[in-house]
Amino acid sequence: MNDNHSHLELKYRPRGIAPLLRDAVEDHPIVVLTGARQVGKSTLLQHELPFSGWRYLSLDDFDTLSQARSDPASLWAGADCVVIDEVQKSTRVLDAVKVAVDSEYGKHRFILSGSANLLLMKKVSESLAGRAVYFTLSPTTIGEINTRTPTNLLGALFEGKFPKAGKRGAAPMVPFPLMWKGFMPSLMRLKTSAAILRWWEGYVMTYLERDLRQLSQIDALPDFRRLMGALALRCGQILNQTEVARDTAISQPTVHRYINLLETTCLVERLPAFALNRTKRLVKSPKVIWSDPGLVSFLAGHYDPGSLRSSREAGGIFEAMVYLHLNALSQLLVPKPRLFYWRTTTGKEVDFVLEWGRKLLAVEVKLSSKPKFSDVENLRLFMEEYPETSASILVYAGDEVKRMHEKIVAVPWFLLGGL
Repeated sequence: MNDNHSHLELKYRPRGIAPLLRDAVEDHPIVVLTGARQVGKSTLLQHELPFSGWRYLSLDDFDTLSQARSDPASLWAGADCVVIDEVQKSTRVLDAVKVAVDSEYGKHRFILSGSANLLLMKKVSESLAGRAVYFTLSPTTIGEINTRTPTNLLGALFEGKFPKAGKRGAAPMVPFPLMWKGFMPSLMRLKTSAAILRWWEGYVMTYLERDLRQLSQIDALPDFRRLMGALALRCGQILNQTEVARDTAISQPTVHRYINLLETTCLVERLPAFALNRTKRLVKSPKVIWSDPGLVSFLAGHYDPGSLRSSREAGGIFEAMVYLHLNALSQLLVPKPRLFYWRTTTGKEVDFVLEWGRKLLAVEVKLSSKPKFSDVENLRLFMEEYPETSASILVYAGDEVKRMHEKIVAVPWFLLGGL
């Protein structure tokens, strides 16, 4: 279950982020690519030009790791362009990369890849400050699965340009089987429920028993597994750590530390509350979102799509699937928009707010097949509060683009994948 051996016999599907990585290595000596285990970082770097021609080193390989610990600079002897995978396993490599870049500026190009968000690891951000640019690879989008070029939907919406109204696709794309299965590249070849469940079971076990142990001293793996289950049931909800601690019987400091680890390993994101606001009182706690809806479904105990369909978590898991696509599209804009959610103390909420410079885009998510006027009420409230909002969208589970208001359009979720 290793990202480095991600079934290279599978047909490689191009990733939308690859052109941005190509541009970045032209201008920056160090490019950092992070993302959860198994999202396909190594596969991308071994298939996309020019990186596929670079020297490829993985610190998952024991011999390479011991060389990295004793004489890291020797790893790239005779090579100017180097990919180092699972780089979080050796801080000595980071120091040597920094020295190589500083001593012969312009000679070396490094891509550092890892299953931990290196920006959140103090040692890394200190070593690479001012020298590196960062990218995060999401699980595959529905567009990448179907080998479609990425859509410029976000860029257009920030300009106030809306997609044309009308039906999309020959038949509605029912979201439950996809939400349940998940979007990791290795899942694409799996056809049966049993194979998918076994894959996620192995994923969670490898994560708990290997990745976490390398990153941190975890006192009790069953506690950590219980916390993952509790957070899965809260996907898309505002995070109340006191309540999580009470429900899991884990101390609050430990809950806090475990959530930090889930964030560091790119499995969970804490979405901050949006507050440019002058007048209204706003909720300040973050919202918890998982990076792959299939993982949340598995952790929440939904072992078939029918169980997920009838569950109270279905809306939050649909939100995670929409977030995956919004996040992947955000990576394609320069600079990357910042993602928030908005909620007033009276309970008015907008699921996602994207901020790009002085422009705002509000996104409401509804797990329904027909958009209703009442579904966009909170978007209208948000735009009254923030008239600078370029556009708002209602992302839903139907198949028609429908204008709901002068600046609000309802779009099928799969349109975020360019389908």
